[in-house]
Amino acid sequence: MRDANGLYTGPIIDPHHHLFDRSLDKHPWLRGATGVLAESCLPADYLRDTAGYDIVGTVHVEAGWQPGEPFAELAWLDALEKPDWMARRYVGNAALDAPETPAILERYSAHGKVVGIRDILSWHPDPARSFSRERHRMSSPAWQAGLRHLDALGLSFDLMISPWQAAEALQLARAFPNLSFIVNHCGSPFDRTDEGMAHWRAGLTALAAAPNVAIKVSDLVAYDPHWTIDSLRPVVLDCLAAFGSERTMLASDHPVLGLAATFEQAYGAFKLILKGLSDAESEAVFWKNANRLYRLGM
Repeated sequence: MRDANGLYTGPIIDPHHHLFDRSLDKHPWLRGATGVLAESCLPADYLRDTAGYDIVGTVHVEAGWQPGEPFAELAWLDALEKPDWMARRYVGNAALDAPETPAILERYSAHGKVVGIRDILSWHPDPARSFSRERHRMSSPAWQAGLRHLDALGLSFDLMISPWQAAEALQLARAFPNLSFIVNHCGSPFDRTDEGMAHWRAGLTALAAAPNVAIKVSDLVAYDPHWTIDSLRPVVLDCLAAFGSERTMLASDHPVLGLAATFEQAYGAFKLILKGLSDAESEAVFWKNANRLYRLGM
């Protein structure tokens, strides 16, 4: 399970990646995209970019499909020709404060491969960098009513927030103690100054106090496009220190990752930075935690 340099070589579950066909024009955020996002990302592309790695399962996270078509992405994924292990489970999309949400969640729950929902909440003081216009959306009664329905159905929630929302997210996690929350993209360390990183670290550490919150160390380079191993190391290790090896997952965010790094570079960084983990800890973060939390049944 390790090579001659002591680096992990065992199985991997990638619990965060996206597939899309640009020719369908079903992803508004991709219109006008450049670089790797100007092209489609289909199963063959994921297989090409992950060649040489022992990928045994993946989770497809909703890719911003056209609003108003909540089940179209599922139907498209179901029809794709791909290995059984690829997109073995889905995280669907739903606006939790929409009146039609309960019916949508029930249909998702009945699908069989949908194990979680994502409704992006990430807010930034600069509107140009915000994914959500409302900083406190997660605290609104209407939004929490949708989350309560999700909780009753036994689905998890992919929590994409910014450091400015960590305290509020902790209150949410404590209000829903039986719901599994999974933080996306390391908790989004936007501000790379010393002060900004301290703010991110403190929020993440506080959020980790809720035992029903886990984290995906995914798309390491999203907020660090001019990365080095030395700049990535503290982010990986701080996430691990906060959540421990039992609640930390490693993930790619392919193909968005490709704007600043390759899959090989990302997973090469994971292996190098986490070389000191025990075999049991390595297995946990590289595949076992994802298998458990997303119920892949591997």
